[in-house]
Amino acid sequence: MNSSKGRTTLDVGADGVAIITLLNPPVNSLSFDVLDSLKENYEQALRRDDVKAIVVTGANGKFSGGFDISAFGKFHDKSVRAPKPGFVSLEILSNIVAAAKKPSVAAIDGLALGGGLEVAMACHARLSTPNAQLGLPELQLGILPGFGGMALFSLHMPNCGFFAKLILSYFSGTQALPRLVGIAKALEMMLTSKPVKGQDALSLGLVDAIASPDELVNAARRWALEILELKKPWINSFYKTEKLEPLGEAREIFKFARAQTRKQAPNLTHPLVCIDVIEEGIVAGAHAGLLKEAQAFQTLVESDTCKSLVHIFFAQRGTTKVPDVTDSGLKPRQIKKVAILGGGLMGSGIATSLILSNFPVILKEVNDKFLQAGIGRVKANLQSRVKKGAMTQEKLEKTLSLLKGALDYEGFRDVDMVIEAVIENVSLKQQIFSDLEKYCPSHCILASNTSTIDLNLIGEKTKSQDRIIGAHFFSPAHVMPLLEIVRTQKTSPQAIVDLLDVGKKIKKTPVVVGNCTGFAVNRMFFPYTQAALLLVDRGADVYKIDRAISKFGMPMGPFRLCDLVGFGVAVATGGQFVLNFPDRTYKSLLIPLMQEDKRAGETTRRGFYIYDEKRKAVPDPEIKKHIEKSREMSGVSIDPKLTNLPDKDIIEMIFFPVVNEACRVLDEGIAVKAADLDISAVMGMGFPPYRGGILFWADTLGSKYIYSRLEEWSNKYGGFFKPCSYLAGRAAKGAPLSLTVDPAKSRL
Repeated sequence: MNSSKGRTTLDVGADGVAIITLLNPPVNSLSFDVLDSLKENYEQALRRDDVKAIVVTGANGKFSGGFDISAFGKFHDKSVRAPKPGFVSLEILSNIVAAAKKPSVAAIDGLALGGGLEVAMACHARLSTPNAQLGLPELQLGILPGFGGMALFSLHMPNCGFFAKLILSYFSGTQALPRLVGIAKALEMMLTSKPVKGQDALSLGLVDAIASPDELVNAARRWALEILELKKPWINSFYKTEKLEPLGEAREIFKFARAQTRKQAPNLTHPLVCIDVIEEGIVAGAHAGLLKEAQAFQTLVESDTCKSLVHIFFAQRGTTKVPDVTDSGLKPRQIKKVAILGGGLMGSGIATSLILSNFPVILKEVNDKFLQAGIGRVKANLQSRVKKGAMTQEKLEKTLSLLKGALDYEGFRDVDMVIEAVIENVSLKQQIFSDLEKYCPSHCILASNTSTIDLNLIGEKTKSQDRIIGAHFFSPAHVMPLLEIVRTQKTSPQAIVDLLDVGKKIKKTPVVVGNCTGFAVNRMFFPYTQAALLLVDRGADVYKIDRAISKFGMPMGPFRLCDLVGFGVAVATGGQFVLNFPDRTYKSLLIPLMQEDKRAGETTRRGFYIYDEKRKAVPDPEIKKHIEKSREMSGVSIDPKLTNLPDKDIIEMIFFPVVNEACRVLDEGIAVKAADLDISAVMGMGFPPYRGGILFWADTLGSKYIYSRLEEWSNKYGGFFKPCSYLAGRAAKGAPLSLTVDPAKSRL
């Protein structure tokens, strides 16, 4: 959201309706400047005799995307002390709004999110376009939908008028939304952070009428005048009760919501706090709810969870800023047609992502059997969306019509981009890129989905190194949000700009990184499984490790992940790390021994776990014999200290080597921003976003502590744990790890 100064405008029509327009591109975010201006214009409209009613709307087809998140940096400044809760009387706040004897109507188009929706709910009525998005996504930032709480907390902040803060305090999502849509629906909207469309908002009671974009403001004008004439209800959202469930039923709803929240987000407290605040307002009244909201906001906004989630918010939006590339004035070329080589799991997933965003795609395979299987996978991906209600059968057929199959390169003569997604075999990829150079037009981008192989090696036998780029998707490609864009020293800036544009159009978060074995994500997380194997070989329990890592917040532990990706993939990618970084590799015999027992992971229903027909994972007691054999053959003895490790030590021994490798990636210039590695860890590997990403989390523990632990384990268990020079240097200074790389050192 934009941090530049914004404002509102005031125009009074001949009908006596004042139109107050929020103006702060691109999404009319509610900065303090906007709120001051809103206060001044609202105050002026109340004063003027020629104003009968007020309509609040947003410029450029957007009502408001919410509060300006850049202000959170001020909230997180420990040198600024927050006021005590209840510093302002809520009676005064309510009286100020109640004293506004002129009706107000919100005219909502585009977005009404967070504080934007709370502003709209403070009006006497709301009109919306059918496809406007209305929601309260604040929990995604570790806070609650409490613009009132934010206002009370921000009373000590400069550049925000006192009246603006007072009137702002009556904008409360936790208290208004339940009274408009009912407790159950309000909880669902807040806890899931999912917006509703205008048409659905009408049926819920969140908006009072629907109008087309062209008619929206005029319809709101008429509605406001009809309120004045008492032809429409004139009542503030805080006094509505018809949608509220009876108190007994309400208590059951709150009880169920808490149980579900504890189950789905066991490490998070702010969703539970949000439920408490809503319940307070229902049981004790809106004013009591507002006071509890203010108290809760002050605690939540200063929490590590909020700081982490705000960091991720900005990290995600900063990935498209690449020095000397996105600031060079280059415009993305239009990609009209894309070809994909390989219809396996990755190729079919990439094809699905592209056709879902209306890109025509050619899918090439080596024979018709493989081709039909690939097309079948794409169709199955789309059918899954139909089953979930996210797509109609008619839309499926239309989308699938964008996909064409091929067994040769003839159809490649007019493609703008090719993405190679075949097995990780260097010679095969080299042959493919040589062929592509012959058949594709000279402007065509030649991309590889390789996850580990050096791109210079892949393009070694071509003369088109400026067009060769990595387009590394994560499995399943049509679901996972990250796109790792890998450039070599010779990749042209234009190719990067083009692929960034494609990434955004297919709704991925693209991160540009330098070229090396494993690139950024896989390179960072190579030690993840190796550390787990080291612990098991020396006495730790497989399933206790997985439980500890899952409890930490990862989608699954390292051994369950091995089963999911398959032992073949794990060995192949691990082999690349062993080959290129032998001095810091832990070589375990456990997985090869399990492969000899015909175990390959989830696909064979036997890996570290046993899987039933529904692919439910159950621990396998037979794993013990493979572990014992691995220890015997490798000559590793059990360390009694590792047989009963506390969860804290498991987490540190698994993740500190990942932090260590992330430091190397940053130090080598593979990434120019630590934030890029944080967002890559979150979106590529499922690192919990409420911990802020791998290096942000590391900095909450401190470089000195991480260095000392790695040094201790290195002395005891070998070079696998040895701290890198970058980490050692930061620890010596007591400095954070999250730094931006010197551009002169960057390999981007």
